Amino acid sequence: MPTLTARSRIDAPANVVFDWHKRPGALQRLTPPWARVTVKEAGGIQEGDRAVVRIGIGPGNMEWILEHRGYVEGRQFVDVQVKGPFHRWEHTHRFEPDGPDACTLIDHVEFEYPLGKPVEELVQYRVEDQLERQFAYRHRIVKHDLERHRTYSRRPLRVAVTGSHGLIGSALTYFLETGGHEVIRLVRSTPSPGEAYWNPREGIIEAEKLEGLDAVVHLAGENVFALRWTEEKKKRILQSRIDGTSLLAETLARLKNPPAVLISASGIGYYGDRGSEVLTEDSPLGETGFITAVAHEWEAAARPAADADIRLVNARMGVVLSPAGGALQVMLPIFKVGLGGQVGDRDQYLSWIALDDAIYGLYHTIWTDNLQGPVNFTAPNPVTMDVFTRMVARVLRRPSLFTIPSPLLRFISGEAAEDMILTSTRAQPTRLLETGYTFAYPDLEGALRHQLGYTRKAA
Repeated sequence: MPTLTARSRIDAPANVVFDWHKRPGALQRLTPPWARVTVKEAGGIQEGDRAVVRIGIGPGNMEWILEHRGYVEGRQFVDVQVKGPFHRWEHTHRFEPDGPDACTLIDHVEFEYPLGKPVEELVQYRVEDQLERQFAYRHRIVKHDLERHRTYSRRPLRVAVTGSHGLIGSALTYFLETGGHEVIRLVRSTPSPGEAYWNPREGIIEAEKLEGLDAVVHLAGENVFALRWTEEKKKRILQSRIDGTSLLAETLARLKNPPAVLISASGIGYYGDRGSEVLTEDSPLGETGFITAVAHEWEAAARPAADADIRLVNARMGVVLSPAGGALQVMLPIFKVGLGGQVGDRDQYLSWIALDDAIYGLYHTIWTDNLQGPVNFTAPNPVTMDVFTRMVARVLRRPSLFTIPSPLLRFISGEAAEDMILTSTRAQPTRLLETGYTFAYPDLEGALRHQLGYTRKAA
């Protein structure tokens, strides 16, 4: 019977690591972003609790139902397949103390392939390779998440998040929940417990649910990605940011017990196309471009919060790296079939940030009282497009032979290409670094290997 064991030393007591796994959001945090896995129902880890996930197999999908058994408070739980791709699957999670302030995290899996030896011989290497990569990823997440919570957490927080179903918002929400914080999601549908309704287009918001919060993180906005921008698309991009930000900032300003901080997303598009110029938060607004104008108005719309003495942070996001969304998600299929390569000019700068550093940076910002105004959310090592595409190819072990020249991009995508793809922005996270933030993934190769799962090391 095939087995797999992964173990890592975690600098936190066994009961603390166990509690992290018990909380809402843990299964989502542990799901690798490159895997074709969607959590449909997380459940708990107590005896009899179930988790339901949908996994991609070949061209189709399969429901995988796991039931938890063997629960020992602070030490162990086991998930056993009820329905799914294996003939048998039993995954034991163990937490063995290693002194008072550390433990060994052990994942031990025993499984059997369906249809016996013929299938095992056909898929064994691929399945076991995937499992090794996934457990290494899971252990890194546990290790790094707990480090951040230990560094900053002094008490449980109440945090409202807009855009909580987006790439950054969902990851932030699960991170906060596994740390024992309460998250209030602002949603446009009928709210469930733990949610508040808002409709920026109609100027409606459940303000009473925002009383007494510690922080609000505003990430909602129309997706800017499109093959071409129509006038209607541009209108939606702008209005979604202005309407939502204005409604939120003005509502918070009127509260009897407002939050200490509003972190309102923006973007490094604020700086425009600046070539190789090193840009900090003190650099002036760019001179031209639709995205630059949007960033300027977006930040201005949040001013009512600052005027009401709420600490305001404009989080100028760089290109967030994750195979689950954004630019990297678009690029990966092309690179995987060997057709990847340089997009636009080889010397234009791309200011990127790993998804985990984006959420850890937001958490740092919540706790850092002297951090306000514009803050660049970019890694300290921006790279040229030539370096970026070569590194993606290197990590994926694929060639990087092709080039899509700038004139062709302008012909295909017009203004969208000019503003989004062909802009060179070399931003530095000066204020994050000045306030003591330590990047988990400061270098591109490490960030890509973590996000794409091309490492079997947990640290």
